[in-house]
Amino acid sequence: MAAALQVLPCLLRAPSRPLLWGPPVARMTSGMALAEQARQLFDSAVGAVQPGPMLQRTLSLDPSGRQLKVRDRTFQLRENLYLVGFGKAVLGMAAAAEELLAQHLVQGVISVPKGIRAAMEHAGKKEMLLKPHSRIQVFEGAEDNLPDRDALRAALTIQQLAEGLTADDLLLVLISGGGSALLPAPIPPVTLEEKQMLTKLLAARGATIQELNTIRKALSQLKGGGLAQAAYPAQVISLILSDVIGDPLEVIASGPTVASTHSVQDCLHILNHYGLRAALPRSVKTVLSRADSDPHGPHTCGHVLNVIIGSNSLALAEAQRQAEVLGYHAMVLSTAMQGDVKRVARFYGLLARVAAAHLTPSLAERPLEEEAELHQLAAELQLPDLQLEEALEAVVKAKGPVCLLAGGEPTVQLQGSGKGGRNQELALHVGVELGRQPLGPIDVLFLSGGTDGQDGPTKVAGAWVMSDLISQASAESLDIATSLANNDSYTFFCRFRGGTHLLHTGLTGTNVMDVHLLILHPQ
Repeated sequence: MAAALQVLPCLLRAPSRPLLWGPPVARMTSGMALAEQARQLFDSAVGAVQPGPMLQRTLSLDPSGRQLKVRDRTFQLRENLYLVGFGKAVLGMAAAAEELLAQHLVQGVISVPKGIRAAMEHAGKKEMLLKPHSRIQVFEGAEDNLPDRDALRAALTIQQLAEGLTADDLLLVLISGGGSALLPAPIPPVTLEEKQMLTKLLAARGATIQELNTIRKALSQLKGGGLAQAAYPAQVISLILSDVIGDPLEVIASGPTVASTHSVQDCLHILNHYGLRAALPRSVKTVLSRADSDPHGPHTCGHVLNVIIGSNSLALAEAQRQAEVLGYHAMVLSTAMQGDVKRVARFYGLLARVAAAHLTPSLAERPLEEEAELHQLAAELQLPDLQLEEALEAVVKAKGPVCLLAGGEPTVQLQGSGKGGRNQELALHVGVELGRQPLGPIDVLFLSGGTDGQDGPTKVAGAWVMSDLISQASAESLDIATSLANNDSYTFFCRFRGGTHLLHTGLTGTNVMDVHLLILHPQ
């Protein structure tokens, strides 16, 4: 999201009173009580994908301590281990790796978000912090999820370490979401500012993460397999916490240990599609033309083992389990929610109305037109794993409150200069959809939060809404339409109900995309 021209004061802290995880959902009626349960479910999703435990489940040492097992592969250790990492979850991953492998670790370098060590210390998460005499050098950068000079220094230090390795060495690479911004190493003569400007323009025009990463890889020394190539002939083990729909290795953090399959023509097609080819800086044109004429062609990564150690589906499975413990009929709709936030919000609004009618059949006729529109929109969104029919059947059979869960990353097309993130904007759009017409005797709550704890350039993870959003905002003289037109969802939620609808988590130390919760509770 674009940075605000003016940042309004807001509550940037967790609620002053503790969240109450008290009685079962069947006995809960108030909006705040439902919100507390939604927050509990969100926290359980984030807790399921903490980096340390996931890494420990993937790595193990044999009794002699001389062999490292990674799933079904074995690697010899003889004080020949080096470590690099980049991403929002990498600090905790590195701490867990060093705890296990310290005696063999020679040197390490990681690039992590600015302020994350202080945030973890403040939150009392000591397991996420490196020990005082760690052999791992830490760089903090990429403030507000944007590559900067600090991240560039980290990337060049990582590159230098990789290029110094030999065939006797083993490089452990730790990768998580946010890694792309934390590993900026543009190919000269492209500057960091030029690459950043091009990425911003593409994002503002609605480019997908796949399209953004195709461009990033073409202009980077380390992305698109560049880091693996720099480390050759050393063996490389890459442990990856996925923040991308479908967990494609070449897309996560722009695939620094995966050979790129994209060509210069792919880049030009993307740039043409968004009307940016004519405005390219001369340096970008130079790098693309040079790559097009490279006689060596794309390099391979046969010396690399890439392993996904965690993803959004793991987070949603735990939230589903917790919802069932609390008395919900819970189901995962999709781990691949994507598309423009307005269309995704319309989908959730239609789903809520159709599900509400199923939950209160004696008081509402079945909304056939809306159900048809819901199925049509689902087809247009092309969500590969959508369980819509199964979810609606489950709602029909439910005899109590329902919780529908989903994950993914919708996109926002920037039109204004406000401040916000895709989760807050999605929640605000869904609130509008829920208020379009009465839903009957049923409480409906929608929550959208980023599992990294940072939604765009803000210090909150997301927001939650209920079907009374429009009337409540009107009572406070807040203009929802203007906020959405200016992409100013953060400012809206700061003002709305004293900021109580914002989702405050702080940096979580992990990142597996977003979590969406749609709760329907008959009154």
